[in-house]
Amino acid sequence: MNQTYSIGDASKKTGVSQKQLRNWENRKFIPAPQRVVSGERSYRRYTASDLDFIRNVKHYLDLGFTLAMSSKKASEDQGKEAE
Repeated sequence: MNQTYSIGDASKKTGVSQKQLRNWENRKFIPAPQRVVSGERSYRRYTASDLDFIRNVKHYLDLGFTLAMSSKKASEDQGKEAE
């Protein structure tokens, strides 16, 4: 099984706050992470690929791109890696 990360771990590893990760997910700027259900709660679990995508979005934001454009460019980058 591939390792997954909690939202807290994802935040630490990417430098993006948990609140911001939830916001980006709700606004569809990052892919929705897997969910693990435990009792009545559901927990986000991020893959290494998810973390790479989030880092790329943050990188483009740091360069001055808008969130929408940063997400688009990160998507394009991920597409190039798959080729």
